[in-house]
Amino acid sequence: MSGFKRMSIGVFSFILMLVFNLYSNPFQRPQVNSPEILADGKVAFRVEAPDAKSVKLSSSDIPNIWQGLDMTKNDSGTWEIQLDTLASGSYRYKFVVDSVLVVDPANLSTSESNEVMWSLIHIPGSKFMDSCNVLHGAVSEVNYSSKTLGRLRRMHVYTPPGYEAGKQQYPVLYLLHGAFDSDDSWSTVGRAGIILDNLIASGEAVPMIIVMPKGHTGPFNMGQALPGTEPFIEDFEKDIMPYIESNYRVLDGRSSHAVAGLSMGGWHTLNIFARNMDKFGYVGVFSSGIFDLMGANAGNAGSQKPWQEQYQDVLSDQELKKGLQLFWVAVGKEDFLIDTSDKTVKLLGDFGFNIVYKKTEGAHTWANWRDYLNEFAPQLFQSVSSQKADK
Repeated sequence: MSGFKRMSIGVFSFILMLVFNLYSNPFQRPQVNSPEILADGKVAFRVEAPDAKSVKLSSSDIPNIWQGLDMTKNDSGTWEIQLDTLASGSYRYKFVVDSVLVVDPANLSTSESNEVMWSLIHIPGSKFMDSCNVLHGAVSEVNYSSKTLGRLRRMHVYTPPGYEAGKQQYPVLYLLHGAFDSDDSWSTVGRAGIILDNLIASGEAVPMIIVMPKGHTGPFNMGQALPGTEPFIEDFEKDIMPYIESNYRVLDGRSSHAVAGLSMGGWHTLNIFARNMDKFGYVGVFSSGIFDLMGANAGNAGSQKPWQEQYQDVLSDQELKKGLQLFWVAVGKEDFLIDTSDKTVKLLGDFGFNIVYKKTEGAHTWANWRDYLNEFAPQLFQSVSSQKADK
């Protein structure tokens, strides 16, 4: 056999092997389209699992399917379910394959919660949180050494469009997540970077840096009591804020600093503000409040005094209140923490704080928290912007 024929056979064999590997490679993307927004507005979820006995769709954000909805298998071994039209927004979901939780292997979009990974779908239709044709900032994963906790930690940081190429200093918003989320959540399911891109592009919000740290300092599972706030607050004060001030172009002064958070992050916000009132000119509390007011000293594991007694001196200090430009609280009318929010607003009002309190439709969900950020952010740092314009 000639060398040319032997080479031709070798090339043909190589191509056959390549094709075989392409279609049998376990790392190859599944040949299904999931999730898919259909022409009639329904949303289809699909997964290949020909040997599975049962598959369900579960979600922490799609209403009423936390326990899972049964999917149907077709003759090719693909399981499918179609949901009626979902409201615009982002939703986390998983498949339950024979009682095992798995992400959608056909979907590369993911979102982390508290030590758990979810698949993520975004339903377009709300301009404020859709990715539009505007200048975009950047969201970075930032690792820092926490001397307080003695280990490497992670946070996400949003920098506005043009930050990398300029020398301008910016105000900063510290944005905190809830008990079942992580430092990744605000920038994925929460759409924080996209929301700010759109607000900045429309001129509604001042360009700002957003710092999204990890609020958990140890394991936390559903059904457990919230851990004490002290380890995270110390990490925030001694490691996170100094790192940001040293490594980012942040404006000085109380009028250029804001702190806000949802649920557990709102509780963290109240503690950070009470301990550092002279550092923050803006405060936002979303679907949260003073957890002590829930009863049995719920929010202060290990504390000997209720929250309002611990901070009575600073809460009563009229001079400190003068630098506070906005204290904004929002909660849904169906939120299980609405009573706590009501009591918190009353207590702070009794101390002389001027609280902007908004009650909306909805419950304890990301559908509300994205709206709250969209409304809260344009109210921040406008005096700083005016001062720059005057110069």
